Amino acid sequence: MVVATLMTLRDCAEDYEVIVVNDGSADYTGELLDELARVHAPRVRIVHHPRNRGYGAALRTGFATASKDWVFYTDGDAQYDPRELRRLVAECLARGEQVEVVNGYKISRNDPWYRLLLGRMYHHFVKWLFGFKLRDVDCDFRLIRRRVFDSVTLKSDSGTICLELVKKLQDAGYRFAEVPVHHYHRAFGQSQFFNFRRLLRTFVQLFGLWRELVWHAPKLKPVPAPIPPFRHETSAPAPSRGTLQ
Repeated sequence: MVVATLMTLRDCAEDYEVIVVNDGSADYTGELLDELARVHAPRVRIVHHPRNRGYGAALRTGFATASKDWVFYTDGDAQYDPRELRRLVAECLARGEQVEVVNGYKISRNDPWYRLLLGRMYHHFVKWLFGFKLRDVDCDFRLIRRRVFDSVTLKSDSGTICLELVKKLQDAGYRFAEVPVHHYHRAFGQSQFFNFRRLLRTFVQLFGLWRELVWHAPKLKPVPAPIPPFRHETSAPAPSRGTLQ
């Protein structure tokens, strides 16, 4: 994942880096990541959580560590192909100032039948509950202008962070574009989400998020003035250029 991302970023921007958040892995993942950072320095940075803090906490750490103009994020389980980032960048170039977020959506979900069923039910439920306009809220393959985090603060530590992120960006008036991406079978490991305890905890957090973002409907900061588009140089250098992280 890291090497494929580095290869892809070379085609997308001059100024870029890869941040990997190790959320308290109990095996040799931390050592492996440190070696990747050593080999690919200074392009790769690793942030270690001493203990497992949850998916949302890992994302918030990544967003807080990011310093480039644009932030791309995806999961580390290889169910998405980081090389398809080129599709998101192409959409940025085509839309210019008209978009702050490019959201991937799964062409076809490659999971066992029970996950497909639960995923479809969950999708329609949260779309109705929160008033989402995106076709795929839970596709963790997004390119986001870093500046949006100046007006949107995330709190979730669990998988509900995806709902919180999209809801707050949508309510703040940020503009989305959607791009189809492939979703692949999980080759290694098992999902930690589909067990009764985690599902119950997720629905409790889901209700709390709905109460906070829908029932009480906070007033968010207004969207700042239009921002420069992502630019990709082909021949002569432009006056300024978007950066990726």
